[in-house]
Amino acid sequence: MDIRIDEFIQRLKEMHGEPRCELAFTNPLELTVATVLSAQCTDERVNRVTAGLFKKYTTLDDYLKVPIEELEEDIRPTGFYRNKAKAIKNIVREIKDRFHGEVPRDIDTFATVKGIGRKSANMIIGLAYKVPAVIVDTHVIRVSERLGLTREEDPEKIEKDLRRIVPVDMWTDLSLLLILHGRYICKAKRPECKRCLLTKNCEYFKKGLGTE
Repeated sequence: MDIRIDEFIQRLKEMHGEPRCELAFTNPLELTVATVLSAQCTDERVNRVTAGLFKKYTTLDDYLKVPIEELEEDIRPTGFYRNKAKAIKNIVREIKDRFHGEVPRDIDTFATVKGIGRKSANMIIGLAYKVPAVIVDTHVIRVSERLGLTREEDPEKIEKDLRRIVPVDMWTDLSLLLILHGRYICKAKRPECKRCLLTKNCEYFKKGLGTE
């Protein structure tokens, strides 16, 4: 990459503002549930659902005791609600049984929970506990490849590449900014290259694949 990483991040901030997660949450459990619900669903819709959900369910036991059919109905607008309800129950059960009722603070450990995985573990622990984390979602996969930050396709290999070239204290900020960039400018089908401040450093654009 022919640009310093701090300058790279500054340009992303100029386009998207300060790094941020667009899911609404107030604690690690809420972020865990919101992350599950966000699969194949917009953050905006998830936030509409969780505005009421997080008033009804405040503890692990609330999720464990409720009939799964009721939980399914409560999260139905997020789509794939049966799978998501099952995942939520499995996750909160493991949090209670394996981790004494607290979302663990170690990414590698939390990633072993069925229904979480490494991407979600990085996101939840990185944001809830302010632990440096590289969050590799579909946006980060696409944008980091287009910008030449990695040549890998596997999320774990991409995570390793980004860890290698980015200072630890910038891991989370870069991840959030890449997600915002992929969501609002460097879109999958029609990237809005005219609005991008990184075209001079973008391999995708240099190859003539971007929009003029």
